[in-house]
Amino acid sequence: MPAEAKGVRKNPIQEIFWTRTGLLLLILLVISGLAMVLSGNLDPGIGKNLVTSLATGTLVSAIVGFGQTLITATATQKAMLTPLIEESQQALRDLAAEYRSMNREFFPTHVFEPTAEPDPAFNRLMMQDLQSTRQYLFRGFSGRHAAARLLLSRAEWEFRAVVADPANLSGISGRARYLIRHSAADVDYDTIQSRLLDEIRIGLVGLYLARSRCTRMEVTVISDPPLDRLEIYDDSVWVTLYSDAHATTEYPRTLRFSEGSFIYNMERAEFGRISASRHAHHLVITPDTSRQDFIAQFEKVTGSPLTEEQFLELNAEFYNFLREFSVTAELGS
Repeated sequence: MPAEAKGVRKNPIQEIFWTRTGLLLLILLVISGLAMVLSGNLDPGIGKNLVTSLATGTLVSAIVGFGQTLITATATQKAMLTPLIEESQQALRDLAAEYRSMNREFFPTHVFEPTAEPDPAFNRLMMQDLQSTRQYLFRGFSGRHAAARLLLSRAEWEFRAVVADPANLSGISGRARYLIRHSAADVDYDTIQSRLLDEIRIGLVGLYLARSRCTRMEVTVISDPPLDRLEIYDDSVWVTLYSDAHATTEYPRTLRFSEGSFIYNMERAEFGRISASRHAHHLVITPDTSRQDFIAQFEKVTGSPLTEEQFLELNAEFYNFLREFSVTAELGS
């Protein structure tokens, strides 16, 4: 649409002809032109001289008035319109900054929809966060995926985890119900429960195998862990929604929030509260922890003995899981 149709003036000259001043200048030019035509038709004498003087004076007045109006319009624009535009632009920038701040505080930076297999894009971004962090906090069910990420990386972290207690069957009921919703109809509750117990044991052994990637591991085993999986890095928090009652895939919806957001601060505080619980069992693993020391801690924490043969079986099962996960998530070996 043309600028004139919107009532927009592109420059001071256009503004002049849309004002009463512009109309007055036009009248003066018409009078000057008519006077010149009339002077040309008169015989020499006083009358012709007067008409010629009138035409010349009117023309000069029109030119001077035009120039003065142009200068005044330009000065007015600089004095009034330009500061107004600058203030409006600054107000818009401030408003945009406020909205960005609100988005950063309350809205996720990324949303990953449910999938039946590990999402490569999801895992690549999470591995980038892992590579750039100094502290890795994990709250989940078994810790298998956390151990796998640690082994697939080449950095060193302080690692803290909260996982489910295999000695408390009621604590795994929530995850069992979630798995039943997307499993085959003929899979019963006992089968799911047995599978989950194995995953916890495999996860603990996997964390021990990944001890060289961390300066120190602190694993808290609790009887009733929250359903949602939580992974906290220095710059982000990832919340995987196993509590979603409508989820029907093995890997549910996941939200990523940035550091400084309301969710980040809330979940980090909640993680600290849970991991410091006096009613939980704690497992401490360092790069120097021997296999026998780990087996002794494993029995103390889980309440079940772990023989050398069982350790080797769990070791093999974890590495099978690691290979499968690295292929499906496209994270390399």
